[in-house]
Amino acid sequence: MAINLQKGQKISLSKESGGMLSKVVMGLGWDAKKSGGGMLKGMFGGGSSSSIDLDASCVLFNEQNKVVDTVYFGQLKSRDGSIVHTGDNRTGEGDGDDEQIIVDLDKIPATVKALVFTVSSYTGQTFDTVENAYCRLVDNSNKNEIARYTLSAQGSHTAQIMAKLYRHGGEWKMHAIGENGTGRTIDNLLPQIIVHL
Repeated sequence: MAINLQKGQKISLSKESGGMLSKVVMGLGWDAKKSGGGMLKGMFGGGSSSSIDLDASCVLFNEQNKVVDTVYFGQLKSRDGSIVHTGDNRTGEGDGDDEQIIVDLDKIPATVKALVFTVSSYTGQTFDTVENAYCRLVDNSNKNEIARYTLSAQGSHTAQIMAKLYRHGGEWKMHAIGENGTGRTIDNLLPQIIVHL
């Protein structure tokens, strides 16, 4: 049974999954809020909420907290092939995960100490226009959900630093960060991410 993570909580992936994990999927899901307010809202910038484009990204860091690589909609695979983004979803429509990042833990170079997962609003809307947002970690071999973190999406921020997978004592752990941020792309978020390494 999956753990519902609280902000700041840390778990051991092998302990929670019942064994050593080799491949995991970080799934991100969200829905656009049903907009109300009629014609006036549309005239004054409310617009259609169905055009929210949230983007999931993964940044790889080394021991010196320097960026080794980034996986996002513009680069769907890490240079070493260990991390693959399944593609950009520009609306959040449909059930289940809207975007997924597949992580082959066994293939991640030893020089990489942490993977940080973020979500940002590429279209610039704040998270006030989003609901039912979450990230979850799934064991790719049996599709069992290991952990889920419900994003406290409400707010005037345009990004969130969701979670970190990191090596500690020879095993992988997950830290639910859940910090609000600003910026449409991963480059804007880097200074905020480094604080959590």
